[in-house]
Amino acid sequence: MPLRDSEAIVLRSFPLGEADRIVSLFTRSMGRIRGVARGARRTKSQFGSTLQMLSHVRVWFYEREGRDLVRISQCELVESFLDVQKDYSAGLALALVCEVSEAVLPEHEPSDPAFRLILLTAHAVRETGKFALPLSYFLLWTVKLAGWLPDLERCAKCGKALGAEPAYAAAATSGAMCAKCRKPGMVMLSAKTLAAAGRMLETRLDRLAGQPDAPLPGADLDRYLLDVIERQIERKLNTRRMLETAQ
Repeated sequence: MPLRDSEAIVLRSFPLGEADRIVSLFTRSMGRIRGVARGARRTKSQFGSTLQMLSHVRVWFYEREGRDLVRISQCELVESFLDVQKDYSAGLALALVCEVSEAVLPEHEPSDPAFRLILLTAHAVRETGKFALPLSYFLLWTVKLAGWLPDLERCAKCGKALGAEPAYAAAATSGAMCAKCRKPGMVMLSAKTLAAAGRMLETRLDRLAGQPDAPLPGADLDRYLLDVIERQIERKLNTRRMLETAQ
């Protein structure tokens, strides 16, 4: 049972017994794992505040064959985003990032693009003081990296170019459609939203966030992307409802 270590992002932690915690981590080298941090709830715990949601850490752990949970030995804080979460809505947006990541990312499958995406999103929220663009960017790229994003440039049925006019899409269908080909139940994605999505797919978030003409996708894009995610994971996202209520 060798000691292993990796960069990681804390996605969630919850109490176990009187003194311990179960921690969900997205590690850079091993993908998503869950582990037990013994004594993490004690006042003088060696873990301190390193196991807070979204903490960027270096973690040391033991993995035993046949066990679902690793044993977390040590955790060193690289960067904390607790300051960003003091704003209630921003905190909910980042909690949604964590909930989506935990639901979408498979266990023991590393993904450096997904790891960098989470950190880019958290940094953008901190640096701009706003969460709308970073959250949309995160959702769009999460759906794309998972292979669930349809072609938003052409109608899936007739092949007509989209963008000059609204497109229509639904989580249950495989592509976006023009107004003529749309099916009942599809939601409208405005031309402005399609243009914003195109820019987000072409430009890094840290570059977009600093531009005066940064794209401002409408709520229609977030709703559609979250519908796609919920359909794929086959459950509702708790923080989605909380954030929608808060806005």
